[in-house]
Amino acid sequence: MSVQTHADTQMPLRIVRTSIVAEGIRSFELVQPDGSELPPFTPGSHVKVQTPSGAVRKYSLCNDPADSHRYVITVKRDDGGQGGSVSMHDQALEGHTLPTSMPDNAFPLVTPAKAYLFIAGGIGITPILSMIRSFGELPAAPWKLFYLTRSPETTAFADELAALGRHVRIHHDHGDPANSFDLWPALEKPNTAHVYCCGPRPLMEAVRDMTGHWSPGNVHFESFNEGGGVKPDDKPFKVRLAKAGAEFEVPVGQSILATLREHGCSVASSCESGTCGTCRTTLLEGEADHRDMVLIPEEMATQIMICVSRAKSPQLVLDL
Repeated sequence: MSVQTHADTQMPLRIVRTSIVAEGIRSFELVQPDGSELPPFTPGSHVKVQTPSGAVRKYSLCNDPADSHRYVITVKRDDGGQGGSVSMHDQALEGHTLPTSMPDNAFPLVTPAKAYLFIAGGIGITPILSMIRSFGELPAAPWKLFYLTRSPETTAFADELAALGRHVRIHHDHGDPANSFDLWPALEKPNTAHVYCCGPRPLMEAVRDMTGHWSPGNVHFESFNEGGGVKPDDKPFKVRLAKAGAEFEVPVGQSILATLREHGCSVASSCESGTCGTCRTTLLEGEADHRDMVLIPEEMATQIMICVSRAKSPQLVLDL
């Protein structure tokens, strides 16, 4: 399979095993072609993979970081997407090579901690599974997982998680909002636990709202919706850099961060999905359309996450 390597995916890894872990969900085990050790990673890490379609996608590493000779990623097929996941399911076969990036972690597991509360929705189980697997048989702190899925058939790693007994609560809503799991009893009283949430945007927004009275440093989110997605009423807007004296137009479907990079501006970032806070930038003028999971209300008039957020006003002026 001949694929032109993307600049971010310079490490060619060989697929040695694929397996179906739920309906429409497949895992891929990746190794160095010569069998040597891979660069180490920490729980919650992800890699970028150039899919057979040519698109570059971020996938969480879901295996135990102690597995030094392999990376395991898990991909949900999205027939309504842009083709990356479909090509992984249909064209990424055992023996093929996938151009892969070095591991990065925008969702790190805080250690030590007094307790952990994990909340996963659908394929959002993958980074959390790596965290749980890293605990081994003697966890350093008490932990609990709420895993919310549509049905038993679409629940990835169901048998492994069910075997963990009282630590895990799996709930299926069968596509009916009336059957949604009530997380409020677990989040009503803030404590010293660290909350980790990964899943669909509505789930993460609900958890963010329910943890508004928790310490912000104890609540962590992970999303792979790079650039924040496109909304029907999105419009182009201008962004002016106060220090650099430059001005650019940000088109629909492209983030501020991507626009700045396109024009040669170097800006720090990590998750590029509005959950880690690395690209936090001071907003000097204009009204932002905030789409991140980091800022608290009192910060929104003067801060912006340029990887996902857009503008409500015709122009934003940034302290760059």
